[in-house]
Order: sequence, then structure tokens, then C-alpha cells
Amino acid sequence: MIGAITALLVCQLAGEIATRALHLPVPGPVVGMVILFLVLLVRRRPAPAALGGAADALLGNLGLLFVPAGVGVVLFLPVLARDWAPLSLAILAGTLAAIAATGRIAQALLPKDGE
Repeated sequence: MIGAITALLVCQLAGEIATRALHLPVPGPVVGMVILFLVLLVRRRPAPAALGGAADALLGNLGLLFVPAGVGVVLFLPVLARDWAPLSLAILAGTLAAIAATGRIAQALLPKDGE
């Protein structure tokens, strides 16, 4: 379990380093997740069970990761109250765009009837 968590943190660190060195507009943990995915692809073997166990343990405590976001909402409540209209429009437009993009990608990737 310690080795699996260490592997996850090393991938996150590599993602942070790559993001900062290359000035990428993507968060370091996302790049680290891509690095982990590529490493698992190159291995051509199933992921170690310990890695799955560590991921399940982190996902089991996922609710705790939303505490800082909740604190941020409370902290910026005056800004949210002042700029509610453009924020609501941005959230609505972003959600609709994500749903549309997901639908189009699913249509392109799923087999058609009769194929």
C-alpha cells in the first residue's frame, strides 16, 4: 500500500514538474494521471492490486477533498452574490457544452446498429 501511494505521488510530482517546466495550462495532477496511464500502458500487464487498493482508499475518502472547495465558496460568498449572473451563465454554458461533447464523442466511438 505504501509503495502504491508512493507511485501515485511520484506521478503527481512528475506532472507538477512537467507542468511548471513546460508552462502548460493544465494542472500538474492531471498530467501526472496521464503519466501513470502511459506507464501502465507500456507495462502491458494489469495494474498491481496494491495500486487499485490505494486508489479505492482515496476514493473512499473523496468527500474530505470537497471541504476546501466548500470553504472557498463561503469565503467568496460576497463575490458570488455580486457576480451571480455571469457565473450562472458560465456554469450553464459549460455544462451544456460538456454534455454535447460527451454525446458526440459517444456517437463517434460506439458501434452503429448493423455494423
